Amino acid sequence: MKSRYVATVLAGLVAAGLGTLPAHATTTTSTTMTTTNSAHRGGTTKPPNPKYPVVYNITSARGGDPSAPPAGANIWTCRPSSAHPYPVVLVHGLGATMAENWGTMAPLLADNGYCVFALTYGASPNDPYIGGVEPMEQSSAQLAAFVNRVLAATHAKKVDLVGHSEGTVMPQYYLKFRGGATKVAKYVAIAPLYQGTTFYGLGTLDQELSGMNPSGSAYFSNLVSSGCGSCQEFLQGSAFLKHLYGDGVYAVPGVQYTTIMTEHDELVTPYTSGYLHARNATNFVVQNQCNEDAAEHASLAWDPIVAQDMLNALDPSHPGPVPCTLVLPGYGAADYPG
Repeated sequence: MKSRYVATVLAGLVAAGLGTLPAHATTTTSTTMTTTNSAHRGGTTKPPNPKYPVVYNITSARGGDPSAPPAGANIWTCRPSSAHPYPVVLVHGLGATMAENWGTMAPLLADNGYCVFALTYGASPNDPYIGGVEPMEQSSAQLAAFVNRVLAATHAKKVDLVGHSEGTVMPQYYLKFRGGATKVAKYVAIAPLYQGTTFYGLGTLDQELSGMNPSGSAYFSNLVSSGCGSCQEFLQGSAFLKHLYGDGVYAVPGVQYTTIMTEHDELVTPYTSGYLHARNATNFVVQNQCNEDAAEHASLAWDPIVAQDMLNALDPSHPGPVPCTLVLPGYGAADYPG
């Protein structure tokens, strides 16, 4: 369940002194999902004959077999339409599996005519139900192989990426160092952290310890990495992030970025770490679109405001109105038609 996933992330961060996170998103075609503005709460315009039910809260997060995809995903006979020529690859967050992270977005994408694919990457050798804990350099190789498989199966020229939390960081390594930039058209990043996370001062403490006692800091880092190889990589100022962005390039040329943040993000601190200052990037904060949205880090994955932002980003020629509805932290939409 998602509660276990979030607890795993928080426990790892507190116990190990790390900065880390999870993932989510969606997309639409010529049809759009709609609701209201605070001023008027209407229903939702659904795609004709939707095949999969869509739930905008934590109950969509399905546990079980970590190799089992969420509804609507990994249908390997799917062929992209002319309206949506690029398959969508969903990249989960730290501690999650594909089914836990994408129980809302995968079926929504499929209902809107996309070929949808998802993977569970970086799983713990000791617990396959906890994903994203291997070093991100290693996980990026898994993503590269998966994208190649999707392209071969669908005969598409490129894919679109949708990532949540770690799924906004690890794919950057794929884009910059594993040839992914020529294979990705759009990248929707939910709860991103391009500058890393301070995680309430742990990032700064880690840097100070490195300066005061390098050997002790290295021992501590190795101890942490033995349980979660990716965790320390998220911290602001980490060696991983310095290598990743040492060239000063955060938005890879040729890829169109959309970032979606929440002011209430308790794992990405400050939440503004998710801003991209680049011509090929558009930034959204959900509270600027709907003041009833109290989503924190995890619940962005089930958030209907985020869902429409993503749908609009993936199909900018056919944007739909962004809804405004109550979204509760740790739960999702309190009452939203799926």
